[in-house]
Amino acid sequence: MPVTTEEPEMTATSVSTGSLEITVSRVELLRELTAAQSVVERKTTIPILSNFLFEASAGEGGTGKLTITATDLDQSLRTSCAARVKKPGACTVPARKLYDYIKLLPEGDISIKLMDNHWVQIRAGRSNTKMVGMARANFPQVAEFPETGAFRISVASLRSMVAKTIFAISNEESRYTLNGALLVLKSESMAMVATDGHRLAHIEKTGETLEGISGEKKTLIPRKALSELQGLLSNTDAETLEFADDEQTLFFRIGGRVLTSRKLTGQFPNYEAVLPRDNNKFVIVRSEDLMGSIQRVAQFADERSGAIKIRLEQNELKLSSSSTDAGESEDTIETPYNYDPLVVGFNSSYLIDFLKAIGTTGEVRLEFKDAQSAGQMRPEDGSEDVKYRYILMPMRI
Repeated sequence: MPVTTEEPEMTATSVSTGSLEITVSRVELLRELTAAQSVVERKTTIPILSNFLFEASAGEGGTGKLTITATDLDQSLRTSCAARVKKPGACTVPARKLYDYIKLLPEGDISIKLMDNHWVQIRAGRSNTKMVGMARANFPQVAEFPETGAFRISVASLRSMVAKTIFAISNEESRYTLNGALLVLKSESMAMVATDGHRLAHIEKTGETLEGISGEKKTLIPRKALSELQGLLSNTDAETLEFADDEQTLFFRIGGRVLTSRKLTGQFPNYEAVLPRDNNKFVIVRSEDLMGSIQRVAQFADERSGAIKIRLEQNELKLSSSSTDAGESEDTIETPYNYDPLVVGFNSSYLIDFLKAIGTTGEVRLEFKDAQSAGQMRPEDGSEDVKYRYILMPMRI
């Protein structure tokens, strides 16, 4: 297989044992290993998946690049750093051991050389280590970023959208269409939605310009890929990323790094059908006050359900909980409220997840219909072009 699009001569068969020999800066190598190591399969029954694939290609005048690939078969990350390449070639190195070892080396240059029987020698200053690698030919083939059909997306917008939805993704493996978030791209807006059946987080950002999209493009992104993406998006100076897909795979290119993920199959539920339409009772409170009250009261909630009671009465919001083991607790927040009294129960940790996502500055609006219907929460002082809402199913208490 061609390792990169530029160097078609470097294939698995043409790289002989003992060919790779490079020198690389520790700080650059460690930065890329840090990005790639989280993708490596920890408990794998396939030993090669515990390894990084190193591929060195020479450029002009001894300069060159080291490409590092990690995969767990569901997803892969390919990244690279500059290297002085004495001999181009490829090898695989145990990922966790290498990462832990490189972290302990002093600053400076590291030389990496492939020896016989797939052993890899690593020298830095007075340290000389040989690690037991595996045959490069055993490393699975990783899909290449498609040459056409990629969309440019704002890094800041996507980073914010992932942070505000990822916590609402289902952890139940059996509900696999809920094990990801749905990304909806349109020519002038983008949205992301996630649900676990008990709650739903939905964020939409208008004022985006997405070229090449007519109508809308819906893509289900697995939780694992979103979590990896979150790390990459928060560690880049790039302002945009490229997103592409084919029938089986999603591709995200951020700066010099490419993340791939196997697609989730199946139909994401019709979330628009559950968005509340007539929640006409509402109350506005400071996020910080609400967070403090919930955290205090939740200490005394039933451990299994985490349920707390919200009681709305004339100009006050009362939060309470009780359990036979812990006792009971009540907190009152004074706030304008002039509708019929209302008592509704919610999972306290679900409420806290949302408040953490919006941050404790500003105010939050809680909207209700009745005790049996879904409640809706949203930041009161949100910006014009970002609509963020969180829908919660009530609990019987």
